[in-house]
Amino acid sequence: MSGRWPGEEKAQRGSPRHIRAVQAQLAARSRWMWRKLSNGSETQRWSPCVTLLICSLCRAELRCEDFWQEWKGLLLAAGLTSRSKRPENKDTEDPTELMEEDREHRQCQQLQCVCYGLGSFSSCAAARYQLATLLLLLDAGQIPLEDCYVYDPVFSTGERDVLGKLGLTVLTENEEGKRLATKPTLFFLMHCGKALYNNLLWKNWSTQSLSAMTIIGNSFNSMRDRAIDREFERDYSYISQAAGVCEERQLPCPPRFTDVFSDTAVITFPASSVKRLPQSTWAEPPEPQYQHCSDLEIIRRQTQS
Repeated sequence: MSGRWPGEEKAQRGSPRHIRAVQAQLAARSRWMWRKLSNGSETQRWSPCVTLLICSLCRAELRCEDFWQEWKGLLLAAGLTSRSKRPENKDTEDPTELMEEDREHRQCQQLQCVCYGLGSFSSCAAARYQLATLLLLLDAGQIPLEDCYVYDPVFSTGERDVLGKLGLTVLTENEEGKRLATKPTLFFLMHCGKALYNNLLWKNWSTQSLSAMTIIGNSFNSMRDRAIDREFERDYSYISQAAGVCEERQLPCPPRFTDVFSDTAVITFPASSVKRLPQSTWAEPPEPQYQHCSDLEIIRRQTQS
């Protein structure tokens, strides 16, 4: 005799009903563990082992969310993938040459990832979900964990240890966002200050480098719309110019994750759009100075030992 009530049907694995049930269980398990370990404190700093466990639960929870499936589709549409078919070379049959060409092709096509400003994920729930999202993105884009470089001056020794155990590469020097994209690169910049975005654009201010970049972070157009035009163009000139030629895909955000993912977009720079900027734009772009800005946060140079 079945143990189910009359009329009750078992949800098939993979069905919408089954996914919702698993999602609810993971969310409940994560909240229960959070309450037990933090004793109700939002700022409780956990040990590396506990932090790893909670991040794993957050990742499993997000993977079942409908909005993550939408994110993944939008990201793949934006070209977030490391896999690319190697063009056939019919001029050589030398196995050594073919292996060398294949190795060079993989190195050229392989995406790398840079994450700035993740926050203190051992004490902040929003930062933990953002870390979980980063790991899901690496998996979706088939980016090796060791090719993801992370930095935030607030990271504790324990948090750097957790990131290392996850397989990520922890930077010890604050690059202030001034990293040149010499190959296809995903920049994960959730809720970072405008100066960091501006520095990144300045360092990559060429049609070739901009076209190699994909940014997941705050919408440039939203930044511009919330600012006074004259001040925004003066202080963040590279964002101001890029907003007119970039392509933004707004990423959906469910209400319960507003503090984590609000105003997030995937931003790309199609070469055909970037080339619309006048040639004078590219001539010796001056380094930003920010004399009138206060939201400098991560771009204040600091190193970690």
